[in-house]
Amino acid sequence: MSKKQDEVVETTEAQIAVHWKEEDYYYPSTKFIAQANLTDEGIFDRFSLDNFPDYYTEFAELLTWYKYWDEVLDSSDAPCYKWFKGGKLNASYNCIDRHLKDNKNKTAIHFVPELEEENVQHITYQELYVRVNEFAALLRDTAKLKRGDRVTIHMPMSAELPITMLACARLGVIHSVVFGGFSASASADRIVDSQSRVLIVTDAYYRAGKLLNHKFNADEAVQIAEEQGQTVDTVLVWQRYPGKYSSDTPMVEGRDIFVNEKLKDYYGARVEPEQMLSEDPLFLMYTSGTTGKPKGCQHGTGGYLAYVTAMSKYIQDIHPEDVYWCMADIGWITGHSFIVYGPLALCASSVIFEGVPTYPDAGRSWRIAQELDVNIFHTAPTAIRALRKLGPDEPAKYNYHFKHMTTVGEPIEPAVWKWYESAVGKGEAIIVDTYWQTETGGFLCSTVPGLNPMKPGSAGPGVPGIHPIIYDDEGHEVEKPGIAGNICIQNPWPGMFQTIWGDRDRFVDTYFGMYNTKPDSKDWKDWPYLTGDAATMSEDGYYRVLGRIDDVINVSGHRLGTKEIESASLVVEEVAEAAVVPVNHEIKGKEPDLYIALKPGIDATDELAAKISEAVCEQIGKIARPRKVWLVPDMPKTRSGKIMRRVLGAISNKGDVGNVMTLANPEVVEEIKNMVEK
Repeated sequence: MSKKQDEVVETTEAQIAVHWKEEDYYYPSTKFIAQANLTDEGIFDRFSLDNFPDYYTEFAELLTWYKYWDEVLDSSDAPCYKWFKGGKLNASYNCIDRHLKDNKNKTAIHFVPELEEENVQHITYQELYVRVNEFAALLRDTAKLKRGDRVTIHMPMSAELPITMLACARLGVIHSVVFGGFSASASADRIVDSQSRVLIVTDAYYRAGKLLNHKFNADEAVQIAEEQGQTVDTVLVWQRYPGKYSSDTPMVEGRDIFVNEKLKDYYGARVEPEQMLSEDPLFLMYTSGTTGKPKGCQHGTGGYLAYVTAMSKYIQDIHPEDVYWCMADIGWITGHSFIVYGPLALCASSVIFEGVPTYPDAGRSWRIAQELDVNIFHTAPTAIRALRKLGPDEPAKYNYHFKHMTTVGEPIEPAVWKWYESAVGKGEAIIVDTYWQTETGGFLCSTVPGLNPMKPGSAGPGVPGIHPIIYDDEGHEVEKPGIAGNICIQNPWPGMFQTIWGDRDRFVDTYFGMYNTKPDSKDWKDWPYLTGDAATMSEDGYYRVLGRIDDVINVSGHRLGTKEIESASLVVEEVAEAAVVPVNHEIKGKEPDLYIALKPGIDATDELAAKISEAVCEQIGKIARPRKVWLVPDMPKTRSGKIMRRVLGAISNKGDVGNVMTLANPEVVEEIKNMVEK
């Protein structure tokens, strides 16, 4: 037996032996450091646990407060924390009003329609102020919404979405945004859970060149919610083309209202922002598990806004003069934190793109970047892989220059990171690989771009103020580099969600139950936050996230991270995308099936499948050899571009794939099934 295999055997059941090869550092350019928002190395000393929680006042002071707080952190109801308790502020005021004196003519939002023949809308802070006020008056007087009410918003990417959110925040109404591509029943679940009686939608929007009927979803969602006991009495419908109805689903008399027409009644209206307590909820963001009821993550006003503003400034390096494009969807937490609230609180110009990055071709993103002179670019590995697959040479054709690029949403494979850095960033841009979650509000781990070198595939250390720790299943700290366990955060932070809406017990049990031994404790030290992810720390203090704890495959007692196997396969040049799923095996317990989508023009052959299998063995060891490498025409994906590993797992295990009609490409599921089952 080789020494490498001996090391694998020595790891306990609660740990994973990790075979990642550490990558070399990439250093920020002196030009970038010279303009960075954060170059003070002393921040890590100031933000040490010895100074917790008072160091977070630095974040809060980035905002404008009606009244300062009485207490930085109230942990009397731990782990339901109250940040900047007693302070009063308004999120809408902080994102708009306070910028008007010096920057009312500056662009707040560049809205880019999917159709290239349609003009980009450049909405100034003054125009945003007017539109948010008029819509807030409509919400208050027509929809009869007041402070503390909940409203469900099921809208695609549009300028009207942040206008709607900021109008709600102005009134103290708690918004719950549903990703535009979600089904009517997903919308209904959120309406019922949040007890919303108002639903705000769009009549239609473009996706891959097609004008989709979105109003249809609203009617169905209202009906499903009604059957579950929640009545929606008002549906507000924004028109994709003001003055024209772009849906063939009829409006319902007495319930449905065209926003664009009704707004004429509120011309010139101004609404004084509600003075919200810092601990008052700002919004609900539901995490959509594949099973079980969605969890409504409740985010507070002062703590959340302070945190995303600081992260936008110090990690995203956003200055007011920057043109910043986060390609995520506002229907996810990334869009809330880093398209709307963080950038607008800093008086940045934020790009909102209606469409898909590869329509009508893989050059579209770079044309937008060139046209708007975008200099900060923020996207997910999913999109990066798609752009690398469909248009690896496209970025070079366009004259844009990013100073900074972010990757978010899942671990990024080193091979993809390097293409992102060299092709998209043209070797000039800093990359921050951010690790965080819906529940955390903002970043947990990332390099600080003006201070730390980058390392492909590694998220980096905890951001200033965040103190990660890795535990095994028994609650012992895993201190040895290269051995993975469950990554937790030792201390609370302002961006962290306050609770699960209406279900405190589930909140405590899911996120703190595993490592809390004193359920009555008021001391934050007794409540480490369980992220639910497996990770390893290297000797330099950088963290590498291996995926969800549930995504770890136990092969003959050796626990292998699916992300590591996927990353190993991407070393093979012909591979565009990879997905690993566990398959039941009566002796080994589980073994990995590896699904591969190839780059365009590459033929699927047995030789190529064997080459990929060998690459995995070479990178990790024979223990990780896939049961089978399936070369598939495409991966089953959600409309936001995420690979549906659950569907692939069901196919490999000959189980039920469930309803796949909401996928972007449901037809591919049948093709893969036929391939695997024959």
